[in-house]
Amino acid sequence: MYLLPGNENEQADDVVQDIKQLVNDYSIGNVTAEAASITSDELIVTDSDENQTTYDLPEDEFFVSIASFIETTHPCANHSLTGCQGELVEQEFHVYIEDTEGNVILDQPMETQANGFFDLWLERDKTYNIAITQDGKKAESQFSTFEGDNTCITTIQLEGNKSA
Repeated sequence: MYLLPGNENEQADDVVQDIKQLVNDYSIGNVTAEAASITSDELIVTDSDENQTTYDLPEDEFFVSIASFIETTHPCANHSLTGCQGELVEQEFHVYIEDTEGNVILDQPMETQANGFFDLWLERDKTYNIAITQDGKKAESQFSTFEGDNTCITTIQLEGNKSA
């Protein structure tokens, strides 16, 4: 059961955790819908009768889903939790993210899900530098978490053999 924002008596932390869990459940396929997509501000779920339900995302956190690629990608802005498919499925990468002040946000191995993406919740209103490595291939990029920014990052191409 998911708590929905709007009831003033609910604990804000519980609502945030429930929305994050709901997003995760759609992303990994634990919950199904005709469509579920996520913008910089909302989770939008469409059922089989074409009814839409929107959920506000946390005010201080931004959802981003990243699918690096070697050969095949797709253009995307707002991530479809039920439709986007990345090339590199269930593979491990080393992911390093820092903000523009040089603070390390993430420096660890991550595995893509069955959809070829890994999902992150990051602080809003920041710009981040990201480096992804796998088997001697590397990619570096930058993305931001401001209102209206993309929640689907599909432009990070792993290149080169850096084994030497």
